[in-house]
Amino acid sequence: MKTIPDGYTTVTPWLISKDTNQELEFIRAAFGGEELARVQSEDGSIGHAETRIGDAVVMLFDAPADWPPTPCFLRLYVEDADETYRRAQAAGAEPVTEPTELFWGDRVGRVRDPLGNLWWIQQRVAEPTPEELAERATRPEFVEAMRYVQSGELIRS
Repeated sequence: MKTIPDGYTTVTPWLISKDTNQELEFIRAAFGGEELARVQSEDGSIGHAETRIGDAVVMLFDAPADWPPTPCFLRLYVEDADETYRRAQAAGAEPVTEPTELFWGDRVGRVRDPLGNLWWIQQRVAEPTPEELAERATRPEFVEAMRYVQSGELIRS
C-alpha cells in the first residue's frame, strides 16, 4: 500500500477562510490553480475543497463563524516570479515586497491575498556553490536585498 495517494505530496497545506469560493477563484486567477473537488454543506458553505497548483494539492474549507482568522504563509515556486507577482495583483492580491534576487539564488516576491494569506512567490535563478553562497551573502546588493525582503517595505529606494 502507498504511503501517499497519487497526486499528493508529503505535506498538504490547508487554507481555512471565511470565503473559500473567493480563495479558490484567487488561486485560479493568480496561480493557475485547478479545482479538483468541492463539497458544499447544507448551509451553502464549503466543507471541503481541493485545488492543484503545479504539482501540489492545497485543501480548503470555510471556517465556522466562531473560528479566529488563520492566515497561512505559503512558498510557491514558479517559472516566472515577475509574471506571477503581476497576475496575483491583478487577481486582487496586495503587494508586500517586489520580486528581488536573494543570495541563495531565488528571486522572491511576496503578496497578501484577499483573505490574508501571505504567498512567497519564488523563482530559482541561480545555483551558487557553497563558496559562492558564502561570498554572495556578504555582497552589499544581496545584504540590501535581504534587508528589503525581511522588512516588508514595498517601495524600493
